[in-house]
Amino acid sequence: MSDSMAWEPLRRELDRWQAAGRVARLWLRDDDAIEPTPDLEMLMALTGESQVPLTLAVIPGLTGEALAARLAEEANIAVAVHGWSHTNHAGPEGKKQELGGERPVEIVLGELGEGFQLLKRLHPARFVPVLVPPWNRIDAALIPALPGLGFAALSVYGRAKQGGPMPLLNTDVDIIDWHGTRGGRSEEELVAELVAELRARFAGDDEPIGVLTHHLVHDAAAWNFLSALFAMTARHPAVLWSSAAALLKL
Repeated sequence: MSDSMAWEPLRRELDRWQAAGRVARLWLRDDDAIEPTPDLEMLMALTGESQVPLTLAVIPGLTGEALAARLAEEANIAVAVHGWSHTNHAGPEGKKQELGGERPVEIVLGELGEGFQLLKRLHPARFVPVLVPPWNRIDAALIPALPGLGFAALSVYGRAKQGGPMPLLNTDVDIIDWHGTRGGRSEEELVAELVAELRARFAGDDEPIGVLTHHLVHDAAAWNFLSALFAMTARHPAVLWSSAAALLKL
């Protein structure tokens, strides 16, 4: 179970926002969805209970009708395009990347266009024209061509620097310890990161704060963190959990 003392800094920061009449905008992105699984059910149950809008980054080349049928029953869930097949095309020395410069641009853009159309057809009511590059990496040369494929925004990781070729809706806090346990990170660390992001926004940066999850690798620590986060924020007057569509005004 979660340690309530670990959450005290977040509670204090949100109370400061409330006292100032301010509302922080948070959003939730979960990557690598392919098909219905018990882990996906757990995530949908948690977000549904707390009425937290969920953006699922779905891998087009690996998904199909089963996920479409399951999500058709759900409200408050959006589907974004997670590359094409989540295949690493970088060399052995390079950082993992599907949308890099290793392959001809027209092949990469062809896959992205196909993925866009496929997910739009499978999920007509919940599709959002947002590209989530696998491993949060994309070759800068590809970005100017994305609007021509129908994409309205790009979502990677880290503080968004607006003013580029297209709008960014980024994630800021990744709950998974990719370099260690490959499970959930400690509550203290994650709470400290959230508080730091909130303080930056309070001081004037108007970006929404994106929380990044990966339901297929969640352990008890990851689930406990999400449960506690939603319990504290879902009904707090200083927090508005928003959908990707609302944040991007789609």
